[in-house]
Amino acid sequence: MTTSGVRVRIAPSPTGEPHVGTAYIALFNYLFAKKHGGEFILRIEDTDATRSTREYEEKVLEALKWTGLTWSEGPDVGGPYGPYRQSERKDMYWPYAQDLLDKGHAFRCFCTPQRLEEMREAQRAAGKPPGYDGLCLHLKAEEVTAKMEAGEPSVVRMKIPTEGSCDFHDGVYGDVSIPWESVDMQVLIKADGMPTYHMANVIDDHLMKITHVARGEEWLASVPKHILLYRYFGWQEPVFMHLSLMRNADKSKLSKRKNPTSISYYSALGYLPEALMNFLGLFFIQIAEGEELLSMDELAAKFDPDALSKAGAIFDIQKLDWLNGRWLREKLTPEEFIARTLEWAMLNQRLTEGLKLSQSRVSKLGELPNLAGFLLSGDVGLTPASFAGLKSKPEEVLEILTTVATDLEKMPDWNVEAIEAELRDVAERTGKKLRVVTPPLFVAMSGSSRSLPLFDSMALLGRSVVRQRLKAAIAVVTTMVGAAG
Repeated sequence: MTTSGVRVRIAPSPTGEPHVGTAYIALFNYLFAKKHGGEFILRIEDTDATRSTREYEEKVLEALKWTGLTWSEGPDVGGPYGPYRQSERKDMYWPYAQDLLDKGHAFRCFCTPQRLEEMREAQRAAGKPPGYDGLCLHLKAEEVTAKMEAGEPSVVRMKIPTEGSCDFHDGVYGDVSIPWESVDMQVLIKADGMPTYHMANVIDDHLMKITHVARGEEWLASVPKHILLYRYFGWQEPVFMHLSLMRNADKSKLSKRKNPTSISYYSALGYLPEALMNFLGLFFIQIAEGEELLSMDELAAKFDPDALSKAGAIFDIQKLDWLNGRWLREKLTPEEFIARTLEWAMLNQRLTEGLKLSQSRVSKLGELPNLAGFLLSGDVGLTPASFAGLKSKPEEVLEILTTVATDLEKMPDWNVEAIEAELRDVAERTGKKLRVVTPPLFVAMSGSSRSLPLFDSMALLGRSVVRQRLKAAIAVVTTMVGAAG
């Protein structure tokens, strides 16, 4: 099945808009497999039943396909080690948990969420790192049986050595040593019977014969738990490689609160997938100046996993813009450029649906760009003058924008009906009429008080673009409030 036996995977959780960090980690794994003649696998880690949705899973698949990555096994293509959704593998995990309990490597914990929170608060107050205190670790077998028979909810936790350290070699960080005393007694099976990430991750990687685990450096501290599980089960652990996180220019963590992070945002604004992957791929190779423009095959040819930097990957939007411009000018024929432009304009049916919404609002076709152009624009050019014509004062406008921005993040669905329901709810909760809430949003979305229907427009723009436009609007109105004060 492979020429090298190398098997790597990307395992995103479908709990939100696909992040460019997912594409960054996926690209590394893809290039690693390509370099070694191995297999690249996609697995959906949806054990968080409260936050995982099929809609977000579809967005993950859609976003990764847009980037040009392909996988040989996954939930959409199948494979010999399926299912490739953890929620569909639920029944596989319990026998392994029972094995750990039988061998004394794990224990039942009956502590209530309230008790655990009080414990953590006391630890924080004492200046100690929060971690399980081992209350249920020494329960006798008959006590456990009695609690189980009484129907007390419980989780399964893993036991951790009390002395020494976990020493391992990381493909990026080299030799690493983490004291066992700093490792928490991790929950392996939750009260609802679902495994935690750590349990499912190790079992799935073993059963899917994953040879190399490449992921973000935030998981480095979890390696001792994973290695311990491999040892408890008597399995060969994979090679671990922890990649530096992508950061902003000021070295802060790349997050949607500061910058656009959704893959869908970059596709909506007209970045080419080849340019985005070219940009991300430059973090994994060493090149001379003037060699930056590289296709996926050229990235794979230059890819050197032994020369990775721990310094951190800076997400420089200006460099991405520069690369994208070069791809548009140098890599596309005029015919390809036209085809790509039309494909981009039709994303999420923006063009056709926008024209339908415009038909009843124009007296001549020449008015269309001013009326509907915001659906395709990268920036609607908001200034204080944009909001000057509103009846609400800047303080009220700011309250509306910030409330809506927070609420829209919590919406599981993104469609006209859901957006309307959410905005009506905002109006009701804030004691305002809907006709007071919507005008600032019209301006934030389109740059104008005269526009297409608001709910439809927000649905067509997509969550990631709406998020950025609200952020830009909040920044402008904040300056107005400051100036007025």
